[in-house]
Amino acid sequence: MTDNYKKDLSIIISLFNEEESLSELVEWIEKVMLKEGYSYELIMVDDGSRDGSWKKIKELAERNKDIRAVSFRRNYGKSAALFTGFNLAEGRVVVTMDADLQDSPEEIPQMYDMVVNQGYDIVSGWKQHRKDNKLTKNLPSKLYNATARWITGIKLHDMNCGLKAYKNEVIKNIEVYGEMHRYIPYLAKNAGFDRITEKPVYHQKRKYGKSKFGLERFVNGFLDLLSLWFLSTFGKKPMHFFGFTGLVTFFIGGIIAVWLIIEKLVNQAHGLRFRPVTDQPLFYLALVALVIGTMLFLAGFICEMISRNSSERNHYNIRETI
Repeated sequence: MTDNYKKDLSIIISLFNEEESLSELVEWIEKVMLKEGYSYELIMVDDGSRDGSWKKIKELAERNKDIRAVSFRRNYGKSAALFTGFNLAEGRVVVTMDADLQDSPEEIPQMYDMVVNQGYDIVSGWKQHRKDNKLTKNLPSKLYNATARWITGIKLHDMNCGLKAYKNEVIKNIEVYGEMHRYIPYLAKNAGFDRITEKPVYHQKRKYGKSKFGLERFVNGFLDLLSLWFLSTFGKKPMHFFGFTGLVTFFIGGIIAVWLIIEKLVNQAHGLRFRPVTDQPLFYLALVALVIGTMLFLAGFICEMISRNSSERNHYNIRETI
């Protein structure tokens, strides 16, 4: 451990109604930390649990002074819990894991080594052999991860795995909000932390309770991914998207309209039969394209004005200065 950090490890656990698993999880983590000789802090964020989770956390904190805990008044979601934990983390390496005992603390030492000694910014867990239902979890997960790899360019097999290890610098330079916890590697990549790898990890069956996430998370996750891709690609240059799309749409509509008018005039000049321009459905499609193109172009101007007045317009992550 260097003097810049108070602990070797910060282990962040976000939880919601996981009272039954907490004692076993904390005991398991303590055993691994004692064996490896790490100095650590265990940051537990109770995301508005309605069972006895917070009471159990307070009991555990009384006998283990390495536990720090936060309790939300209501359920805000995993991103909010991780954001809070990241702000509190003081360890050289920050590890996130779920509280349902499906993630094994035995994986932490190797992930810590990959960050500290091998120089990775992020080490993401990869549940190669999932213990979930194949129809409702495995197949949708494979499709979701294939889409995420294609859009983000990050070659991770399991983007959504809760077990991850980060350099402290990474989590202090990104902002997790909404439901963007699934895409922390992509947020980190956009912030300049591109040394990202994965480690196969052992995945266990849920021992207590039931999963808090349904199939809707894959739909929501895809929409969040599109939003994140758009913001990271065009967030500071919206005119490049809206302006280009507007110009293309406008010119297509203009070309069609001019072609219809010229065709009508040529046929009329040669005494040929012709249809009035306004009788042709294609003419109205051309008008719609002209209007949409103009609106997109104006939207680009408005977005540029908003972007130029943003407090983040000149925010850049600096690696180091000399």
